[in-house]
Amino acid sequence: MHQEVSLIATVAVSFVCAAILGYIADRVRLPPLVGYLLAGIAMGPMTPGFVADAGLASQLAEMGVILLMFGVGLHFSTADLLAVRGIAVPGAIARIVVVTLLGVGLVRWWGWGLGAGIVFGLSLSVASTVVLLKALEERNLLNSASGRVAVGWLIVEDLATVLALVLLPAVAELLGGHAASGIAQGAGLPLPVTIALTLLKFGAFAVMAIFLGPKIVPWLLTLVARTGSRELFTLTVLAIALGIAFGSAQIFGVSFALGAFFAGVVMSESNLSHRAAADSLPLQNAFSVLFFVSVGMLFDPSILVRQPMAVISALALIIVGKTIISFLIVVMLRYPIGMALTVSGGLAQIGEFSFILASLGVSLGLLPNDGQDIILASAIISITLNPLVCMGAEALHTQVHGRWPALSNHFGRRRHEALGRELEKIRAINEARERKHQLEMQELIETFPLFANVDEDSQEELLLLFQPKSALPGERVMRKGDRGDGMYFLSSGAVEVQLPGEPIRLDPGAFFGEMALLSGGRRTADVVAVDFCQFFVLERRDFNMFTAKHPVLRQAVSEMARERTEMNVMRQKRDQPSSVDS
Repeated sequence: MHQEVSLIATVAVSFVCAAILGYIADRVRLPPLVGYLLAGIAMGPMTPGFVADAGLASQLAEMGVILLMFGVGLHFSTADLLAVRGIAVPGAIARIVVVTLLGVGLVRWWGWGLGAGIVFGLSLSVASTVVLLKALEERNLLNSASGRVAVGWLIVEDLATVLALVLLPAVAELLGGHAASGIAQGAGLPLPVTIALTLLKFGAFAVMAIFLGPKIVPWLLTLVARTGSRELFTLTVLAIALGIAFGSAQIFGVSFALGAFFAGVVMSESNLSHRAAADSLPLQNAFSVLFFVSVGMLFDPSILVRQPMAVISALALIIVGKTIISFLIVVMLRYPIGMALTVSGGLAQIGEFSFILASLGVSLGLLPNDGQDIILASAIISITLNPLVCMGAEALHTQVHGRWPALSNHFGRRRHEALGRELEKIRAINEARERKHQLEMQELIETFPLFANVDEDSQEELLLLFQPKSALPGERVMRKGDRGDGMYFLSSGAVEVQLPGEPIRLDPGAFFGEMALLSGGRRTADVVAVDFCQFFVLERRDFNMFTAKHPVLRQAVSEMARERTEMNVMRQKRDQPSSVDS
């Protein structure tokens, strides 16, 4: 195949195979993720048939990691994490430590080194965000207390894994591997100094992202959103995600994944975060699929024949060991048995972060290729079996509730109720924000019925385009003879259009200034505030841009302007006043 089309061939065949096998996986009630991994195996060099370009696939996978982590950061909720911190933080950290130690013990039994054990154990200790969210959604538990705890637990695991991704290159040589290219510059320095420099870079990047990001990124998003260009807004979102990821890697030496995660966290502070998430979601999904396909391409199915006991041991640690450990941690923290079963069942698998850790371990010379194959095999099988594990956890909860109802109802009840109250406060705050946004939209329509026929996205765009302005009683809002700089919408107060003879009073809901914009001429009357006034001003450029996209709205404004002109002509005939620009 010609080199010129290798990228197209890789992407096209990846999407086709992933779509077919993902659909088949969904039909047999498995996560589509299983189908994506199988598609990668089918396209890999270890299986007959079409073999995709592994080099291109790895770069596409890196894009998938960046967008995947950007999505995680975009949906990161500090409030939700703080609400479940009493169980999520100690639970996640304790499980990572225990599972990692068990992983170290397991690989030492196989004869591998300490570095391989740490990477292997860390890879088995973290669960898949995609799989967990899918499992909770299917069982309608995503917004329940147990679901929030599981998601919070997973966020802590993700943050701990991000820290591990930062530290592993710094300690690779000590663990028997070799330094990464970014760490090689510090060769010869004592290990504590190397680790301190790495953490210092990480801290400097985090400080910049946390303190400068929320000031710059929301302002930039608002600025671009006001252009009204959907594609430019989407492009800006992706530019921020990829730009911060690449820039952070080049300047601070942190991973692309970490930079993308912080880009998402920073963008989540913007009022436009929901729109950014919606616009970037298709690309996130597409490149995430390519990420899982590329991971499947790395898998050697012969590992199932060469080292079946190793795969079975890893699976036992993931499904049985992690489930029991999670259950015991939740119960020891005095939370209900039902919550313990939900959390332990949902997290009894491994996924995307495991692949990233395994790939980093191989690149640093810490983990042998067989170790990566064992992790991939364990991931595919554990993801496939996870729905059965969740069903078993539900059945066990039903059985415990039937046999020991008092234990099921009262154990951990006090902490569960306290957690429920905390989550209810957060839910109330989020609902209040949503209601406030809906009220803004409703007030816009009630005050200015002119916009009733404009779709919701365009109404949100209007709220961004509007420039707020106020006026004191007696203040001149508009001067006769000036060029038309914008159209004014009166939201509160009252103004008078000063004409020869009797002035015209305009109350909330009225608008004026459109005639000069439509005709390109000068203002034909003074407008003076007679009360404390609040306006929404649609500047000339924004007016032309918005009405060009909504010709029906422009026609309605033109029709009302024509009616006002006719009224002015009639007034001129009656008492010779100047025409009104209102």
